[in-house]
Amino acid sequence: MSGKKTAGERNLMFFSGRAFPELAEEVASNLGVEITPTALRDFANGEIYVRYLESVRGCDAFVMQCHTAPINKWIMEQLIMVDALKRASAKRITVILPFFGYARQDKKGRGREPITARLMADLFKQAGADRLMSIDLHTSQIQGFFDGPVDHLFASPVLIDYLRDKLDPATTTIVSPDTGRVRLAERWSDALGTQVAFIHKRRDLDVANQVKVHEVVGRVKGRTCVLIDDMIDTGGSICKAADALYEHGATDVVVAATHAVFSDPAVDRLKNSRISEVVVTNTLPLAEDKRFDSLTVLSIAPLLARAIEQVFTDGSVTSLFEGES
Repeated sequence: MSGKKTAGERNLMFFSGRAFPELAEEVASNLGVEITPTALRDFANGEIYVRYLESVRGCDAFVMQCHTAPINKWIMEQLIMVDALKRASAKRITVILPFFGYARQDKKGRGREPITARLMADLFKQAGADRLMSIDLHTSQIQGFFDGPVDHLFASPVLIDYLRDKLDPATTTIVSPDTGRVRLAERWSDALGTQVAFIHKRRDLDVANQVKVHEVVGRVKGRTCVLIDDMIDTGGSICKAADALYEHGATDVVVAATHAVFSDPAVDRLKNSRISEVVVTNTLPLAEDKRFDSLTVLSIAPLLARAIEQVFTDGSVTSLFEGES
């Protein structure tokens, strides 16, 4: 029997889709449980079959899936897994989305556009999810789209712990790539004792993934700049931001981001840029052809395992981040 029972016979069971089994195994190892055996396969026409090979009745279920390419398939698989748990009488279902797919469309920028982040929340609620857990949502407002508890985890402690010994606070500036992440940059600054700057930019609404950098606000000349962001998709925004920092006199630029989406041509852009190091977490799988010499990948599994343990024992998830919210 996989899972873990408390004295009161509460039963934690951990489930994983097929998108990123390596991360799931690492999380399970940190939790001290096994991944619940599950039959997952595709029908000839592409439809997905799910069946749990153990009873899940009355369990506290945690269902993890990484929303990586092909993203629509893995989202659908997770929805079907949640539906199967609900119909098999799981007591509570927590959906773990290390990377929340479709989160970028969290509001209507123009008429006749969807709000896909809300649609995602509705889909999981309808499937039977009682709770969502995700890391570094694109915007915090997404927490309000789901009718139930949402555990918004932060990767910043993992990234900051890695960079702390590599930076001199007296000559380092934390840089937000846009005005929307200034508050996050301030939290980094507080943790590291550095200065803060931000980049004012404007997107071309008619062309996806196109950004026009306008100006740098803050002290960056002669300093090491740490550019922080929630994700790197095609790499265009972050590379232009790094170029702008060098143009304003920065001596070195390090990039720290949570989600390494790395859609083409991100890898080529990052490898050929003046960025000295790109630090990301493993919320998404990275194939060997998407890795390069200046890339550092940190594991998010211990953080996820601690958050799962807190939820299971009715503890405080917020305590993991020492008051960050």
